[in-house]
Amino acid sequence: MSTLPVVSSSPKRSANLSLSADVLDAAKALRINVSQVCDRHLREVVRQEQARRWQHEHADFVAAYNATLEVEGLPLAEFRTF
Repeated sequence: MSTLPVVSSSPKRSANLSLSADVLDAAKALRINVSQVCDRHLREVVRQEQARRWQHEHADFVAAYNATLEVEGLPLAEFRTF
């Protein structure tokens, strides 16, 4: 699975969006860069969804690893100094 970088230097593409007229008007009146805000928020939503899917796809492995740790303990635990 590929992940999106936090800061992107990728080229921008135009997209058609439908936004609530009152919110769009208020954003324009406040001189908020709607494109930038949408891009930032969508990037965060995509990051969260990628993380959720990764957890779902790897849940069996994580459960098996945790079960192994329960039985065998941490590898090299006897050498820990903390």
